[in-house]
Amino acid sequence: MLANHNLTGFSYKEILFEKRPCRDVNGNPVEGLFNAWIILNNPQQYNSYTTEAIKEVILAMREASNDRSVVAVVFTGVGDKAFCTGGNTKEYAEYYAGNPPEYKQYMRLFNDMVSSILMNDKPVICRVNGMRIGGGQEIGMACDISIAQDFARFGQAGPKHGSAPDGGSTDFLPLFVGIESAMFSCTVCDPWSAYEALRSGLLTEVVPALKVNGEFIANPLVYTDQWVNKKGQIIYGKMKTGEDLAKGKELMKAGEMDLSMLDMAVEHFCTRLMYLMPNCLSKTMNSLRKHKLEHWDKNKENNRDWLALNMMTEGKAGFRAFNDGPKDKREVDFIKLRQMLAQGHEWNDDLIKEVSPQYQKI
Repeated sequence: MLANHNLTGFSYKEILFEKRPCRDVNGNPVEGLFNAWIILNNPQQYNSYTTEAIKEVILAMREASNDRSVVAVVFTGVGDKAFCTGGNTKEYAEYYAGNPPEYKQYMRLFNDMVSSILMNDKPVICRVNGMRIGGGQEIGMACDISIAQDFARFGQAGPKHGSAPDGGSTDFLPLFVGIESAMFSCTVCDPWSAYEALRSGLLTEVVPALKVNGEFIANPLVYTDQWVNKKGQIIYGKMKTGEDLAKGKELMKAGEMDLSMLDMAVEHFCTRLMYLMPNCLSKTMNSLRKHKLEHWDKNKENNRDWLALNMMTEGKAGFRAFNDGPKDKREVDFIKLRQMLAQGHEWNDDLIKEVSPQYQKI
């Protein structure tokens, strides 16, 4: 009898864990071989992960890694709106804000989730079915390969909402796109389209997801067939504006979202992985992963300490503003905040009330 190397038996409640048959080069199911699909299942909150979901992802990654019949892991989310938008801001605002010791324990779990991806014995493919933002971007970059549908958006949110992207982006993003582009993304938090992410080296492949009159077309909301405008500026992948954007929205209304091409691209890549020597594949992945691990292992514990303490100040203000503020204003008043701090005001509840939208009179 074969030994069981899993840490514990577990019933998944907040994520989905599925073993889907591998397919050969002719598309036929292969007997006894599978790809493990780990699926974030919180579409109402854009597949943000709760504390319990993180635990389940860790155990699912371990289960898939240990399963002798699994060839590859596909990490994705339910629906077509989001792969993952990071931590659950409701949980952050209502439980962790103002509570550094608890958030420090939460970040231990988060760090273990990232490490469970980076140390998986099987290749991990991020199937980017929608937005990959904040912590979602970080766990996505921990994966070995990313394949996206072309309405997906990529980016950070930390400095806008009271955190720093120290759950992996400050470690991984410069390795993908270079320090200058990483600095821009991690500070001002402007999202990239899937085509911008592809051009920057963040993705392996992008496929269309909009079907109009039975035919797939590229995302009509971004420029996908032009590299430069009349001024010589690169606009490939940039969001359209004005009349071009209006036309794109009309075309989008006439179509329907269909992720079948994304599934085909992911399955095709998994099939290619099956036709490799498994131990040589694992060694190659681990030799390449060390570039991520070098930075991740060096910084993750110090970052965890800082992120916990930050929940007493900017994290507390930012996450509560996002969770409790009106839908059209979920950020603090940055100018007033800076003015009060410049005047020497201490970080306390009075300051938070002065700068937070949920306390302002309409």
